[in-house]
Amino acid sequence: MKNIFYKYQGTGNDFVMVDNRNGQFPKENNALIAKICHRRFGVGSDGLILLENDETTDFRMVYFNADGKEGSMCGNGGRCIVAFAHFLEIIKRETTFIAVDGVHEATIIGEVVSLKMADVSEVKEKPNALFMNTGSPHHVQMVKDLKSFNVVKEGARMRYGIYGEKGSNINFVEANAEGGFDIRTYERGVEDETLSCGTGVTAIALSMYHLGNTKNNTIAVNALGGNLEVTFQENQGSYSDIYLKGEAKQVFKGEMLW
Repeated sequence: MKNIFYKYQGTGNDFVMVDNRNGQFPKENNALIAKICHRRFGVGSDGLILLENDETTDFRMVYFNADGKEGSMCGNGGRCIVAFAHFLEIIKRETTFIAVDGVHEATIIGEVVSLKMADVSEVKEKPNALFMNTGSPHHVQMVKDLKSFNVVKEGARMRYGIYGEKGSNINFVEANAEGGFDIRTYERGVEDETLSCGTGVTAIALSMYHLGNTKNNTIAVNALGGNLEVTFQENQGSYSDIYLKGEAKQVFKGEMLW
Protein backbone atom coordinates (compact mmCIF):
# COMPACT_ATOMS: atom_id res chain seq x y z
CA MET A 1 0.00 0.00 0.00
CA LYS A 2 1.36 3.42 -0.99
CA ASN A 3 1.47 6.06 1.71
CA ILE A 4 2.07 9.80 1.44
CA PHE A 5 4.93 11.43 3.31
CA TYR A 6 6.36 14.95 3.37
CA LYS A 7 9.89 16.21 3.85
CA TYR A 8 10.55 19.32 5.98
CA GLN A 9 13.71 21.08 7.03
CA GLY A 10 14.53 23.69 9.64
CA THR A 11 17.97 25.27 9.15
CA GLY A 12 19.14 22.08 7.46
CA ASN A 13 17.81 19.71 10.13
CA ASP A 14 15.55 17.51 7.96
CA PHE A 15 12.63 15.26 8.83
CA VAL A 16 10.22 12.85 7.18
CA MET A 17 6.72 13.92 8.24
CA VAL A 18 3.75 11.55 8.31
CA ASP A 19 0.13 12.47 9.03
CA ASN A 20 -0.73 9.59 11.35
CA ARG A 21 -4.10 10.76 12.58
CA ASN A 22 -5.55 7.49 11.26
CA GLY A 23 -3.04 5.51 13.37
CA GLN A 24 -1.92 3.29 10.48
CA PHE A 25 1.83 3.94 10.59
CA PRO A 26 3.69 0.94 12.16
CA LYS A 27 5.58 3.00 14.74
CA GLU A 28 6.79 -0.07 16.63
CA ASN A 29 8.83 -1.07 13.56
CA ASN A 30 12.16 0.57 14.42
CA ALA A 31 13.94 -1.12 11.51
CA LEU A 32 11.47 0.40 9.04
CA ILE A 33 11.88 3.87 10.53
CA ALA A 34 15.67 3.59 10.37
CA LYS A 35 15.43 2.47 6.73
CA ILE A 36 13.18 5.41 5.82
CA CYS A 37 15.69 7.81 7.42
CA HIS A 38 18.70 6.18 5.71
CA ARG A 39 20.27 8.48 3.14
CA ARG A 40 21.15 5.67 0.74
CA PHE A 41 18.38 3.09 1.18
CA GLY A 42 15.48 5.33 2.17
CA VAL A 43 14.14 8.86 1.90
CA GLY A 44 16.99 10.24 4.00
CA SER A 45 16.56 12.43 7.08
CA ASP A 46 17.77 13.23 10.57
CA GLY A 47 14.53 11.79 11.95
CA LEU A 48 10.92 10.82 11.34
CA ILE A 49 7.98 12.64 12.93
CA LEU A 50 4.39 11.47 13.25
CA LEU A 51 1.54 13.95 13.64
CA GLU A 52 -1.18 12.27 15.69
CA ASN A 53 -4.48 13.17 17.32
CA ASP A 54 -4.55 14.39 20.90
CA GLU A 55 -7.59 14.92 23.12
CA THR A 56 -6.41 18.08 24.90
CA THR A 57 -4.20 19.90 22.37
CA ASP A 58 -4.23 20.51 18.61
CA PHE A 59 -2.04 17.47 17.88
CA ARG A 60 0.62 15.13 19.24
CA MET A 61 4.24 15.05 18.02
CA VAL A 62 5.97 11.65 18.06
CA TYR A 63 9.64 11.91 17.15
CA PHE A 64 12.03 9.13 16.09
CA ASN A 65 15.78 9.50 15.65
CA ALA A 66 17.46 8.31 12.47
CA ASP A 67 18.40 5.07 14.24
CA GLY A 68 14.69 4.22 14.37
CA LYS A 69 14.27 4.67 18.12
CA GLU A 70 11.84 7.12 19.67
CA GLY A 71 13.78 10.16 20.81
CA SER A 72 13.58 13.03 23.24
CA MET A 73 12.36 16.48 22.22
CA CYS A 74 13.62 17.92 18.94
CA GLY A 75 13.41 21.72 18.67
CA ASN A 76 13.74 22.01 14.91
CA GLY A 77 11.42 19.04 14.52
CA GLY A 78 8.93 20.85 16.73
CA ARG A 79 9.10 23.91 14.52
CA CYS A 80 8.71 21.75 11.40
CA ILE A 81 5.66 19.89 12.70
CA VAL A 82 4.00 23.25 13.41
CA ALA A 83 4.58 24.18 9.76
CA PHE A 84 3.22 20.75 8.74
CA ALA A 85 0.09 21.19 10.89
CA HIS A 86 -0.43 24.60 9.29
CA PHE A 87 -0.09 23.04 5.83
CA LEU A 88 -2.67 20.39 6.78
CA GLU A 89 -4.98 23.22 7.96
CA ILE A 90 -5.14 21.78 11.49
CA ILE A 91 -3.99 25.13 12.88
CA LYS A 92 -3.87 28.74 11.80
CA ARG A 93 -1.40 31.20 13.31
CA GLU A 94 -1.20 29.83 16.87
CA THR A 95 -1.12 26.31 18.28
CA THR A 96 -0.65 24.20 21.37
CA PHE A 97 0.60 20.63 20.95
CA ILE A 98 2.07 17.88 23.08
CA ALA A 99 5.45 16.19 22.67
CA VAL A 100 7.46 13.75 24.76
CA ASP A 101 8.59 16.52 27.15
CA GLY A 102 5.15 18.06 27.62
CA VAL A 103 2.96 20.77 26.11
CA HIS A 104 4.41 23.37 23.73
CA GLU A 105 3.01 26.61 22.37
CA ALA A 106 3.98 28.01 18.98
CA THR A 107 3.15 30.63 16.38
CA ILE A 108 3.72 30.59 12.63
CA ILE A 109 3.95 33.59 10.30
CA GLY A 110 4.85 32.68 6.74
CA GLU A 111 7.72 30.21 7.04
CA VAL A 112 8.91 31.48 10.42
CA VAL A 113 7.96 29.42 13.47
CA SER A 114 8.47 30.51 17.06
CA LEU A 115 8.33 27.55 19.43
CA LYS A 116 8.13 27.73 23.21
CA MET A 117 10.62 25.32 24.74
CA ALA A 118 10.55 23.61 28.13
CA ASP A 119 11.79 25.58 31.14
CA VAL A 120 15.34 24.88 32.30
CA SER A 121 15.74 24.85 36.07
CA GLU A 122 19.26 23.47 36.36
CA VAL A 123 22.56 24.16 34.63
CA LYS A 124 25.35 21.81 35.68
CA GLU A 125 28.90 23.11 35.53
CA LYS A 126 31.56 20.66 34.39
CA PRO A 127 35.30 21.17 33.77
CA ASN A 128 35.41 23.38 30.65
CA ALA A 129 31.74 22.70 29.86
CA LEU A 130 28.11 23.04 30.91
CA PHE A 131 25.32 20.47 30.84
CA MET A 132 21.57 21.01 30.76
CA ASN A 133 18.35 19.46 29.50
CA THR A 134 16.42 21.65 27.06
CA GLY A 135 14.02 18.85 26.18
CA SER A 136 17.05 16.74 25.23
CA PRO A 137 20.36 16.48 27.13
CA HIS A 138 23.12 18.79 25.94
CA HIS A 139 26.82 19.16 26.66
CA VAL A 140 28.08 22.65 25.71
CA GLN A 141 31.77 23.39 25.26
CA MET A 142 33.55 26.45 23.88
CA VAL A 143 36.35 25.84 21.38
CA LYS A 144 38.68 27.88 19.19
CA ASP A 145 38.65 27.65 15.38
CA LEU A 146 35.25 25.97 15.25
CA LYS A 147 35.31 25.69 11.45
CA SER A 148 38.21 23.22 11.48
CA PHE A 149 37.24 21.41 14.69
CA ASN A 150 36.73 17.65 14.33
CA VAL A 151 33.15 17.54 15.58
CA VAL A 152 32.44 13.93 14.63
CA LYS A 153 35.55 12.49 16.30
CA GLU A 154 35.35 14.56 19.46
CA GLY A 155 31.56 14.43 19.66
CA ALA A 156 31.47 10.64 19.44
CA ARG A 157 34.24 10.34 22.01
CA MET A 158 32.42 12.55 24.52
CA ARG A 159 28.97 11.19 23.75
CA TYR A 160 30.05 7.70 24.87
CA GLY A 161 33.13 8.42 26.99
CA ILE A 162 31.45 10.95 29.30
CA TYR A 163 27.77 10.06 29.08
CA GLY A 164 27.79 6.33 28.33
CA GLU A 165 25.33 4.39 26.21
CA LYS A 166 22.38 6.66 27.01
CA GLY A 167 24.49 9.54 25.82
CA SER A 168 24.09 13.25 25.33
CA ASN A 169 24.15 15.61 22.39
CA ILE A 170 27.53 17.34 22.21
CA ASN A 171 27.70 21.02 21.19
CA PHE A 172 30.77 23.07 20.35
CA VAL A 173 30.48 26.86 20.29
CA GLU A 174 32.50 29.93 19.39
CA ALA A 175 31.61 33.63 19.59
CA ASN A 176 31.33 35.40 16.23
CA ALA A 177 32.04 38.94 15.06
CA GLU A 178 28.34 39.85 14.89
CA GLY A 179 27.85 39.48 18.64
CA GLY A 180 26.19 36.08 18.40
CA PHE A 181 27.51 32.55 18.52
CA ASP A 182 28.34 29.80 16.04
CA ILE A 183 27.44 26.20 16.84
CA ARG A 184 28.28 22.73 15.58
CA THR A 185 26.52 19.70 17.07
CA TYR A 186 27.06 15.96 17.27
CA GLU A 187 23.62 14.39 17.76
CA ARG A 188 23.01 11.12 19.52
CA GLY A 189 20.55 8.91 17.64
CA VAL A 190 21.87 10.32 14.37
CA GLU A 191 25.41 9.49 15.56
CA ASP A 192 26.88 12.17 13.34
CA GLU A 193 27.12 15.93 12.99
CA THR A 194 23.88 17.56 11.86
CA LEU A 195 23.46 20.90 10.13
CA SER A 196 21.38 22.21 13.03
CA CYS A 197 19.91 21.16 16.37
CA GLY A 198 17.13 23.24 17.91
CA THR A 199 17.48 22.03 21.49
CA GLY A 200 21.25 22.43 21.06
CA VAL A 201 20.89 26.02 19.86
CA THR A 202 18.69 26.67 22.89
CA ALA A 203 21.34 25.16 25.17
CA ILE A 204 24.03 27.33 23.56
CA ALA A 205 22.07 30.54 24.16
CA LEU A 206 21.36 29.73 27.81
CA SER A 207 24.94 28.58 28.38
CA MET A 208 26.48 31.73 26.94
CA TYR A 209 24.24 33.86 29.14
CA HIS A 210 24.96 31.67 32.17
CA LEU A 211 28.71 32.06 31.63
CA GLY A 212 28.42 35.82 31.24
CA ASN A 213 29.55 35.75 27.62
CA THR A 214 26.53 37.88 26.75
CA LYS A 215 24.10 40.04 28.73
CA ASN A 216 21.39 39.79 26.08
CA ASN A 217 18.35 37.60 26.54
CA THR A 218 17.73 37.59 22.79
CA ILE A 219 20.60 35.69 21.23
CA ALA A 220 21.42 34.89 17.59
CA VAL A 221 22.92 31.44 17.10
CA ASN A 222 24.30 30.42 13.72
CA ALA A 223 24.21 26.71 12.83
CA LEU A 224 25.76 25.25 9.70
CA GLY A 225 22.30 25.11 8.11
CA GLY A 226 21.16 28.61 9.00
CA ASN A 227 20.38 31.14 11.70
CA LEU A 228 18.10 30.81 14.71
CA GLU A 229 17.10 33.16 17.50
CA VAL A 230 16.53 32.29 21.16
CA THR A 231 14.77 34.54 23.67
CA PHE A 232 14.23 33.78 27.35
CA GLN A 233 13.76 35.10 30.87
CA GLU A 234 16.23 34.31 33.67
CA ASN A 235 15.56 34.23 37.42
CA GLN A 236 18.31 33.13 39.81
CA GLY A 237 19.82 30.64 37.39
CA SER A 238 16.52 29.24 36.14
CA TYR A 239 15.23 29.93 32.63
CA SER A 240 11.63 30.29 31.46
CA ASP A 241 9.64 31.72 28.54
CA ILE A 242 12.23 30.23 26.20
CA TYR A 243 11.40 30.62 22.52
CA LEU A 244 13.25 29.14 19.53
CA LYS A 245 12.57 31.06 16.33
CA GLY A 246 13.49 30.43 12.70
CA GLU A 247 12.35 29.17 9.32
CA ALA A 248 10.72 25.78 8.74
CA LYS A 249 10.05 24.72 5.15
CA GLN A 250 8.41 21.91 3.22
CA VAL A 251 10.95 20.43 0.80
CA PHE A 252 8.92 17.82 -1.07
CA LYS A 253 6.06 15.31 -0.99
CA GLY A 254 6.27 11.68 -2.00
CA GLU A 255 4.92 8.15 -1.67
CA MET A 256 6.45 5.09 -0.06
CA LEU A 257 5.44 1.59 0.97
CA TRP A 258 5.03 0.40 4.57
